Amino acid sequence: MSHFDASFEDLPASVPIFPLTGVLLLPRGMLPLNIFEPRYLNMVKDALAGDRLIAMAQPCQKSAAVKCDPPVYPICCAGRITAFEETDDGRILISLKGLSRFRISEELATTRGYRRVMADWQDFEGDLHVDEGDGVDRDALFKSLKAYFAAQGIQASWEALCETPNERLINSLAMICPFAPPEKQALLEATNLADRARVLTTLVEMAVLDTGGDGGEKSKQ
Repeated sequence: MSHFDASFEDLPASVPIFPLTGVLLLPRGMLPLNIFEPRYLNMVKDALAGDRLIAMAQPCQKSAAVKCDPPVYPICCAGRITAFEETDDGRILISLKGLSRFRISEELATTRGYRRVMADWQDFEGDLHVDEGDGVDRDALFKSLKAYFAAQGIQASWEALCETPNERLINSLAMICPFAPPEKQALLEATNLADRARVLTTLVEMAVLDTGGDGGEKSKQ
């Protein structure tokens, strides 16, 4: 844990949320964001003036007829703004470092256009510490990744991937792979890193099947 990160006892009772479809933040993951809507500019400015924390929330699937703010899944991930840059055209570019997941216990009245919720951190104290990934099946994950990358025409440095520690490897892949929002949420809600690796492997295998790829022989190359 960074010297700048909050301890579990210091996590705030409430946090602003940024609902963004298909975007996933995980503990210690780094997420770049381009902020331009007035309400979210307010959110970032308020966070910078305070504890620097904002949370990424996944909107639930909803009907196009819904005009109000969409409902979000109850489990979100808070992050700390570690860097920001103001642009000449009024945007703010930020880097958000994942800190901990939490469960929404209540949504508060709208403040300056953006949403804020009461956060229950109780089940996620372990998020503040690196998960070494005991029980992670790297062989199964790499087998599925080779088939997936081949089906997608992606060139990868397998030597670098093999040398990447479990947490960084699995969380980075979970964040960048173009899975559907419910699948992203399943990755977020995984109990631990080994569970997240199993979910990730299954999703990659399903993606290979959807593209008509070969999860068998091609993965052995």
